[in-house]
Amino acid sequence: MIRNLSILVLLALVVGLPFLFRNEKQVHAVQAESVVIVSPHNESIRHEFGRGFQEWYREKTGKEVYVDWRVLGGTSEIARYLQGEYTAAFRSHWVNGLNRAWSSEVLVNFSNRRLALDDSPEDDSEAEGARRAFLESEVSSGIDVFFGGGTYDHGRQAQIGNTIANQLLQKRPEWFGDQGIPMLVSGEQYWDEQGRWLGAVLSSYGMIYNMDSLERLGISNPPEHWWELMDPRLLGEVAVCDPTKSGSITQAFEMIIQQQMQLEFNRLKAQGMTTEQAEGQAIRNGWASGMRLIKRISGNARYFTDSSMKPSIDVSLGQAAVGMTIDFYGQFQVESIENRSNRQRLGFVTPVGGTTISADPISLLRGAPNRELAEAFIEYVMSQEGQKLWSFKADPSVEGAPERFSLRRTAIRPDLYTPDFQPHMSDPDYQPYDRAADFYYHAEWTGPLFSEIRFLIRVMCLDLHPELKAAWKALVENDFPQQATELFDDVSILGYDLVHEEYASVIGSGDPEAEVALARKLGATFREQYEEVLSLANQ
Repeated sequence: MIRNLSILVLLALVVGLPFLFRNEKQVHAVQAESVVIVSPHNESIRHEFGRGFQEWYREKTGKEVYVDWRVLGGTSEIARYLQGEYTAAFRSHWVNGLNRAWSSEVLVNFSNRRLALDDSPEDDSEAEGARRAFLESEVSSGIDVFFGGGTYDHGRQAQIGNTIANQLLQKRPEWFGDQGIPMLVSGEQYWDEQGRWLGAVLSSYGMIYNMDSLERLGISNPPEHWWELMDPRLLGEVAVCDPTKSGSITQAFEMIIQQQMQLEFNRLKAQGMTTEQAEGQAIRNGWASGMRLIKRISGNARYFTDSSMKPSIDVSLGQAAVGMTIDFYGQFQVESIENRSNRQRLGFVTPVGGTTISADPISLLRGAPNRELAEAFIEYVMSQEGQKLWSFKADPSVEGAPERFSLRRTAIRPDLYTPDFQPHMSDPDYQPYDRAADFYYHAEWTGPLFSEIRFLIRVMCLDLHPELKAAWKALVENDFPQQATELFDDVSILGYDLVHEEYASVIGSGDPEAEVALARKLGATFREQYEEVLSLANQ
């Protein structure tokens, strides 16, 4: 009897203690209005912006708001999820709301960003009717805001129609344009003129390195250029993120290609070519040079991870000597290790003339269930209060500063880079709008082939990484015999014109069977190439 009574008392304690010690503020937050945000941002960013928005909204309105974060992975995973949700929602609208029959034609074309519509809906084909119905609908994914990722990802969502114009350009015009955030900086676009996406923070790309690991490998100077990642001494020592999982890392690879094009353009101009002649040849030669460089870097790659933070963490642990990363991941890790060990073992560098300063946007999703709160969150992120969270050091005593985490990001608003604010910044001497002049991004050179770059790196490097590494290792160990090296560097099957004129119509066409067939064809060619390189190098 006593034993049974004791068990009952213990069970009562287990059930009752959570209610006894519950946090009233948290209970109220759950009962408050909510805004649903999908984001690839890490927990530090989610914490600071969730807390900051709640305080800002309470001060503005006197009301409580709950930020419901949805964490699905990188931007590629988010894009796939959104498309699946919008497809299901539109099918229900098409069949049940419009009383029309669902078909493969409707499925393919309701989100077809390349399908142009005229002003006469009465003569629409089935494909055009589906596209028009989607763009005029309020179908919902159940999510309000897409926060984070690159301009390519947000631009594509806008073209598809999954994101729509928010009202901030009209409500706060002074925040944009000549007196605020410029639309274009060194070829990079910082906001959409229709307001479908707005750059919320700035990013650049670079390399984090471990000084002890470099010393172990006999490398006395830290890397300064992308091409130093193909140093044979770095065999198996380069940490790389999978570009099919991260739009940001895809853009880092795009920067490698862009820099090669620019170097070739400068060389041809110095030889006396006209700008038009030099540009056409530089694009093609630079594309091939960039692909060769990416191939060699991939030969040195320890892995291709699906986590954007893993390269920085592994470099800090000495499990890799160098990692390709986004600036804030690299800088955050450098600062974190230095604070813990009181010794600078890590460094981060942006390649000289090898990276753009681009925007990570925020977008309003079609059919946002909580439209008013979504608009308010976007306004907060773009306000001075929200922008301070990106750049200020964590210090509860400073107005607008992060509470717990120094995010080490670069605010996009130029009016934050003033003598009054700079003492509170994590990187007070960094002037992004001055640094942006070091690199000009030619969107017309590689922008239309962004998806193609991701696809080609996958079939050339990721899918065949064991074969690629074996071939590269054989070249390194045998001092790069000429015939084998020339074969390894042959990327003619990925020529710029071939990709542009033939592969591009397949990649991203919405026809998975055609994409798989192309991947198999290219993969078979590269597999045969790597096997022959291995054989030639070992002879």
